[in-house]
Amino acid sequence: MAVGGRCFCTGLDSKHSSQPPDQITGASADRHGQFRIRICLPGLDAGSVGFRMVSSMKKSLGAKTLVYPTPVFVVGTYDKEGKPNVMTASWGGICCSQPPCVAVSLRKATYTHGNILARKAFTISIPSEGHVRQADYFGLVSGRNVDKFVATKLTPVRSELVDAPYVMEFSLVVECKLAHVIELGLHTQFVGEVMDVKAEEGVMAKGGFLEIAKVKPLVFAPDTQTYHGVGQLLGQAFSVGHGI
Repeated sequence: MAVGGRCFCTGLDSKHSSQPPDQITGASADRHGQFRIRICLPGLDAGSVGFRMVSSMKKSLGAKTLVYPTPVFVVGTYDKEGKPNVMTASWGGICCSQPPCVAVSLRKATYTHGNILARKAFTISIPSEGHVRQADYFGLVSGRNVDKFVATKLTPVRSELVDAPYVMEFSLVVECKLAHVIELGLHTQFVGEVMDVKAEEGVMAKGGFLEIAKVKPLVFAPDTQTYHGVGQLLGQAFSVGHGI
C-alpha cells in the first residue's frame, strides 16, 4: 500500500511479524478479516515504500472430499433376481452436456455397484424435503438383505427406456443407460447417458422449466453429514454478473 511519511500499514498475520514492538504503532482487523499492522521505521523517506503483505486467514483442512453442496441422488437398479433396489448417493452430478450425461460414484461393496454392471442401466430419483427420512434410510441398509420399497412403503416403477426402476413418489427422475465405467480408487464412477428426464406437472413452470422451489431437492453437507433444503433465489445465471 502506497504510504506517506515514515509509517505504513501492511496486511500481516501477527504471528509472522518480526518488527520490534517500538516500531508497531497500531493494529486492526479490516472487514475481510485481514490483520493490519501500522509500523514506523526511523529514517524512512515519505513515499519510498509501497507494498502490501497478505496473509491468508484460511485454515488447512487437509486433502478430503469436501465441496458444498453435494446432491442427494436415489439410484435405482434391478438385481439379478429382478428385485427393484435403491440406494442414496451424493458423489455425483452432471458430467456432460452433449450427449447429456450424469455420473455417480459408488463403492464396490454396495449392492447397486454390481446391479449397474449387470444391467447396464440406472435411474436417479430426486427426493424432496418431505422424503428426507426415506432418502436417509436408503443409505442405511443394503438391498442384499432388505426390500427398501416394502420397508418405506414407496412404489417402484419400471422404466420403459432403461432396465432400471425409479421411485414413483419422487417428483423428478433421470433415466440412464450405462455409457462409461471408470475405476477411480475406492469408488467406481458410472457415467450414464440420459435417455429421458421425467417430472411431475406440479413442479413445472411455463415453458417446460422446473421450479426448484416446488421440487424442493435435498442437498448434503459431507463433513457434518447433514441434509439441507435449498435457499432463496439470488439471481439469474449469465445475467446477474453483468455490469461488474
